[in-house]
Amino acid sequence: MILSISGVILLGVIVFLFFRKDGLKASHALVCALFGFYLAGSAIAPSIKAGGASLASLLGGIRI
Repeated sequence: MILSISGVILLGVIVFLFFRKDGLKASHALVCALFGFYLAGSAIAPSIKAGGASLASLLGGIRI
């Protein structure tokens, strides 16, 4: 668990730096995929899923 959380934090910082400094390249996309993989296995994954579902329902309810 500790290793998973520290991996998520490390990969999250790397992804953030890639977006701020460079354009997203193929190697950067690989790091982003690894970040998502480790994030999905962490304890915060259910909260992220619930937040995404809530955002989708909010956007789906907007009438233009």
